[in-house]
Parts: sequence; structure tokens; C-alpha cells
Amino acid sequence: MHMRQMGAVLSIAALAAGLAACGGGSKTYASVADKIKDGGTIVVGTKWDQPSLGLKGANGPEGFDVDVAKAVLKEINGGKDPEIQWKESASSNREPFLQNGTVDIIFATYSITEERKGKVTFGGPYVVAHQDVMVRANDTAINTPQDLKGKKICKAAGSNSYKRITDPPPDGKLDIDATTVDAANYSECVQKLTGSNLDAVTTDDLILAGFAKQAQQSGGSFKVLGQGFTDEKYGVGLKKGDTKTCEAVNTAVKKLWDNGTMKQLLTKWFGGIQGLKLSETAPPAEGCS
Repeated sequence: MHMRQMGAVLSIAALAAGLAACGGGSKTYASVADKIKDGGTIVVGTKWDQPSLGLKGANGPEGFDVDVAKAVLKEINGGKDPEIQWKESASSNREPFLQNGTVDIIFATYSITEERKGKVTFGGPYVVAHQDVMVRANDTAINTPQDLKGKKICKAAGSNSYKRITDPPPDGKLDIDATTVDAANYSECVQKLTGSNLDAVTTDDLILAGFAKQAQQSGGSFKVLGQGFTDEKYGVGLKKGDTKTCEAVNTAVKKLWDNGTMKQLLTKWFGGIQGLKLSETAPPAEGCS
């Protein structure tokens, strides 16, 4: 009797499990591209604190990276809008989020570097930014990146931008003796610059342009020097080894440049920023590895 009862319980459990699987419970996929084409909800990591790139709004994040994510995933999905769940992905947690499956894919001012390639498979790049410097509009002492010697610059957690100023090659670029001031993210960097706790914020020109535009709208005033000194290739972050999705991303990015979508999005979010030179042509793909 006891064995028959146990058998009945096991049969009911097996039936329930089968129903859960048929009902679309948790599924595993060989690639994000497979998940997209199967109609799964794609968890997309973006910044939520970078105006004009990825800034949290009433209906979720909005900005250039957000629009690029929507357009790329739509192309991969055969022209249909996929179901997207947005997840804030700060510079400090992009690699862990991909590795542990918190997100499926990342569009978050994610510069492709040789060091990161060891941990992440990158699609793209979809645009090339250039590291520049932003200061208060009334600052006449800093006119070039070299003028940052002896000045206070921001060190945002998880970002390597400060190294380009302070370190020698190959990790750095200018090897300038500047003082770094810690911040959790670039929003905090800009707050510190507003409060005169910093002399400058240095990072990608698109990021700086977004903050400068936001400041103008709220009565603040910053200026970007317009002297980019690096090439920052914004890539699409994927879990290491997902080359199938990487290739699909590269195909989508090329099409979006060819049909003018990328240029329209760049103009939408960054048009009219003084000193900012927007990309005109598609950057060559890095290759999937």
C-alpha cells in the first residue's frame, strides 16, 4: 500500500513537471540568438544613469544604446519586436552579469578591449567614440587633455578611462600626473564636477555630450574640449563563446548602418552638441571569438 501511494505521488509530480515544461517554464538555449527566435524574453543590460545613452525614465531606460539594442534585436528576430526586459548594468558589473546569466546581452557604452575579450564575446562595434575631457564652462585653465597635470579627475568604478590620462602605454596613453577622485559612476562624477570637487571628467565623448546636454536643459553649464585622443569601440557584450549571436549582431549592425538607421539615432541623441564629431560610416567588425 505504501509503495502504491509513493508511485501515485511520483506520477503526479512527473505530470506536473511535464506541464510546466510545456507551459514555457525556464528553458536553456545554446545562444541568445536561439532564445530571440524562440520568442523568449531577452534580458538586456544598459546603463540607467547616462543621459542620451541609457537613462532611466518613467517607461524604462531611454537613449542611443537603448534604441540600438531595440533595433539590433528586432533585426535578429526577423523584423519583429522581441520581448525585452531591461536590467541596469553599471560598468562594474557588466562581466559578472554576463557570466552568471543575470543578463543575456549588454548595450552599455561597452568599449571593446583586449583584456575584456578574454572574458566576453563582443559583437560590433556599432559606433566608435573618442575619449575627451569635460570641464565647467567658465574654466579657462584646461584647454587640452595635457592641461590635466596636477588637476583632480574622476575615477568611476569599473571604468578604465582615468588610466588613459594617468598611466603610460600600453594600458594608458598620456601618462599625466593627475589626482584621481573616486566615484560610484559617471553621474556622481558630474555631481562632483558641479560642486567643484573635481576639475574635470574624462571619458568617452558621447557620454560627456549626454551629460553636457542634460546640464544645459537644467541650467547648468559644462563644455567638452572636442579633442578626442582615443578610439573607443562600443561593442555588444555576450557571454564568452556565444559566437552565433555575435555573428547575428554583426549582420544586424551592418544593415542598420547601410539603411541609415544608425546615423538617424546618432543625430537624434547627439545632434547639435558643440565640438562633437559624429561617426559617418560603419566601423569594421572585430570578429567573433
